[in-house]
Amino acid sequence: MMNDSSHLQELLRRIPSVDELLQTERLQAAVATHPRKLLVESIRQVLDAKRKRIMAGEDQLDQVDLRPSHLVELILDRLESLGRYTLRPVVNGTGIIIHTNLGRSLLPADAIERLQLLCRSYNNLEYEVSQGRRGSRYVHAESILCEITGAEAALVVNNNAAAVLLVLNTLARNQEVIVSRGQLVEIGGSFRIPEVMASSGAILREVGCTNRTHAKDYEAAIGEQTALIMRVHNSNYRIIGFTAEVSLEELVKIGRKHGLPVAEDLGSGSFLDLSRFGLQREPTAQEAVKAGADVVTFSGDKLLGGPQAGIILGRKHLVEQFKKNPLTRALRVDKMTLATLEATLRWYRDESQALQNIPTLKMIALSLPQLEERAKELAGRLQTLDIDQRFEIQVASSFSQVGGGSLPGQDLPSYAVAIHARLISTRELERRLRLGDPPIIGRIESDRYLLDVRTLLEEDFALIEQAFARLIHSNHS
Repeated sequence: MMNDSSHLQELLRRIPSVDELLQTERLQAAVATHPRKLLVESIRQVLDAKRKRIMAGEDQLDQVDLRPSHLVELILDRLESLGRYTLRPVVNGTGIIIHTNLGRSLLPADAIERLQLLCRSYNNLEYEVSQGRRGSRYVHAESILCEITGAEAALVVNNNAAAVLLVLNTLARNQEVIVSRGQLVEIGGSFRIPEVMASSGAILREVGCTNRTHAKDYEAAIGEQTALIMRVHNSNYRIIGFTAEVSLEELVKIGRKHGLPVAEDLGSGSFLDLSRFGLQREPTAQEAVKAGADVVTFSGDKLLGGPQAGIILGRKHLVEQFKKNPLTRALRVDKMTLATLEATLRWYRDESQALQNIPTLKMIALSLPQLEERAKELAGRLQTLDIDQRFEIQVASSFSQVGGGSLPGQDLPSYAVAIHARLISTRELERRLRLGDPPIIGRIESDRYLLDVRTLLEEDFALIEQAFARLIHSNHS
């Protein structure tokens, strides 16, 4: 009998070479549909993994499977994994509409069509057709932003953190910016307002307390080094109880009195009053402009429902300064952002059309009867598949959230399909659906797997049905 050392060496010698495996029928067929380099890399990775497991003693030596058929299966799985796009579609059954981890707002259909048109052809991104000369990329979204909001001028950069950074760097570099202590928030990705301000070169001057700030606090803080008064809307958190804050209108009066510009960072930003759908009222961009803010900043891919962008509205002479700042080139947006943003903004010329055609708004506006009907449809389709009743499938009351740091702590009543698996754990059910193609992302609540229909698209129903058909088949196998 061979000892373990001899057996190990024998196993290592039996590992086939890359060339041997390439000659197998199934891998020869794979060469016709995949890059040879990728296939070779897949083989090497599988063989290296086998070799390491043998050397580390992770497998019983007499149970190591080196059959070509087994290795080929592993290689094809690895090939599929290496060939898969890293950024790919998922099914959002979480009920979170503006899901930061899942790409935030979905674009309107015509915005996608516009994107395809302008990306497959040359365009006038920086060309003034009427004059036959170089133009500015920023005119493409500026006019419609001003039309909708009433602002004198507008500028689009790559996200709202960039918008705030540019405003501060332009207006208050090496000077003080007055901000209420209760507004020094942390925004997505661990970016904190004090850190953004420090990066801009501005000097933070905190006033008031976390829960209460008064007009007299701003007045007392104004000095020779003051360049800007800034108000940060707390769109991603709430302070309740014994609170007080200074309104934008009051800050504008203070700013005018001392000859200082006032900037309002709305964060999420919205063009519509969404309180009719059971949400707490948020200030709109139009209201901030009307209240007299000299600069207003907000995101494009949150409540606005467009692409990732940072939008700056403001006085014409200030926006011209932003455009001339060298930072603007580093923060500028491309033709894809401008194309989809302009297409999204055009819907806001008619509020009813915006609610119907901008996916983020349409999801917010869905009524409970509509949601219940959708949940019943999906549940019925899944129950029809599960003839052996391996899953308990029900329609359940649920709640959705706007997400993306917008309207925190506010739930929208909704409906979900609640699933309890009889043969596997709820955690295992969640894992299998998440690791499928496409990944289906739901949530677990009271040991049930929930798919909230508010955030499911019509085409998602078929994908979920196919995923459950695979699950049922795997349970039968």
